[in-house]
Amino acid sequence: MMNDKQLMENMLLLEKGSCDLYMHGTIESSNTNVCRTFNQALNDSLSMQSTIYAKMSQRGWYSPAQAQQTQIDSVKQQFNTTRG
Repeated sequence: MMNDKQLMENMLLLEKGSCDLYMHGTIESSNTNVCRTFNQALNDSLSMQSTIYAKMSQRGWYSPAQAQQTQIDSVKQQFNTTRG
């Protein structure tokens, strides 16, 4: 049997997957109405994902590691190199 933390982790994972699908639907839409529908679903899903994340954070179940400044600088440099 799953505990509350595991259920919330699964909900968050599923919601992130939904966001990904809705984003691609929005990008690939062939007409305005379909695009708007996917975009609204994406926004709703992002809001739900944010709510789940906040609830997990409040309980101490989701605490992303803080990136070191050197890691941030390295990623920035890589991004700037590929753009340039």
